[in-house]
Amino acid sequence: MSRPQEMSAAAARRTVLAAQGFTDRPHSRVTLRTLDRALTRTGVLQIDSVNVLQRAHYLPLFSRLGPYDTALLHRAAEKRPRRLVEYWAHVAAYMPVELWPTMQHRMRHYRDSGHAWGGRKGRPAIADDLLHEVAARGAVTARDLDPATDRSRDNWGWNWSETKFALEYLFLAGELAVARRNGAFERVYDLPERVLPKAVLDVPEPDPADAARELVRRAALSSGVASEASLRDYYRMSVAATRTAVRELVEEGTLEPVQVQGWRRPAYRHTAATTPRRVRTAALLSPFDPLVWERARTEDLFGFRYRIEIYVPAHKRVHGYYVLPFLLDDAIVARVDLKADRATRRLLVRAAWAEPGVAVDRVAVALAEQLWSAAGWLDLDAVEVEPRGDLADALAGVVDDVLPGGGGTAPAAV
Repeated sequence: MSRPQEMSAAAARRTVLAAQGFTDRPHSRVTLRTLDRALTRTGVLQIDSVNVLQRAHYLPLFSRLGPYDTALLHRAAEKRPRRLVEYWAHVAAYMPVELWPTMQHRMRHYRDSGHAWGGRKGRPAIADDLLHEVAARGAVTARDLDPATDRSRDNWGWNWSETKFALEYLFLAGELAVARRNGAFERVYDLPERVLPKAVLDVPEPDPADAARELVRRAALSSGVASEASLRDYYRMSVAATRTAVRELVEEGTLEPVQVQGWRRPAYRHTAATTPRRVRTAALLSPFDPLVWERARTEDLFGFRYRIEIYVPAHKRVHGYYVLPFLLDDAIVARVDLKADRATRRLLVRAAWAEPGVAVDRVAVALAEQLWSAAGWLDLDAVEVEPRGDLADALAGVVDDVLPGGGGTAPAAV
């Protein structure tokens, strides 16, 4: 490989933020076209069941687009012509439908080895019967097919039956696809030919090496600049496949090695990536946003140590239960523990913390604007700041002075 070019940490941050869509010009109205642009940037949208604020897959689009109609995402993922389909792409995630053939080698691995969780080996005994049932009945949930007589509460609280395990195996193996999520956030399974466009299903399965190159290429486009470990994590690939793909993409000129000032790991820049002179943005970030989901990368990029504390006992939490980093321009300047109290129609700020060295008053105003924007998007009427965290007083002092739905031009860099 060629000798790495040197890159400043600030240039790397701006490159990453541009690649992730934070410098795209806003549209006056969010349409499917706008949504497609944002999805092209992120590549995938991680799905998570926690709903204390909003489901994880909705939030990255809000961070980049502002308030938008979530029905657009449902249309992209559930209606023809389908743009997105759920699969185990990062973890459970929405991915572009055209990635289905690229994931065939992963599906084949699951067909051969069994369910990824629970130590199940090989094909479940009831898999063929379930396939016949889905073929006959159409789109169904596990509960539609499950007599609920063989449930287990083992394995960290999961309450999965043999039917559910088998359906998940068939989903991972690509023999079933997810048509949609229902109101209870359950997967609704159907045959792939009734979910995916025929043109996608007719694409021949690529060679695993070609598939690995395509996944790394997409990860690099979404990342701008990233370490090999970060590129591997984006689509949860193996070390060997990623390393080979990176080497080959460098040789063909798609990636170039760079050494980012202060980074602990060598990095690679996609040659199509742009580095804007400055970034002007303000965004609340989901814990599962691609910008921050790999915690070591978040520390390298922003000097921001971030750990999700959902599974930490309440008395041991440092910052709160569902804590969102706050991005202002090219820095993460604060974090807030948020809850949508739908019964009282309030957005609760359970805690607000500033990062060291930031201009607290300026951050508080910018954050208050984004909180009102989020409240309006979530159909909440009020923003209430509780007195916890070193930013809480300043935020409480300005939150009622900021116009609801503000979220206009962000303040100058801090």
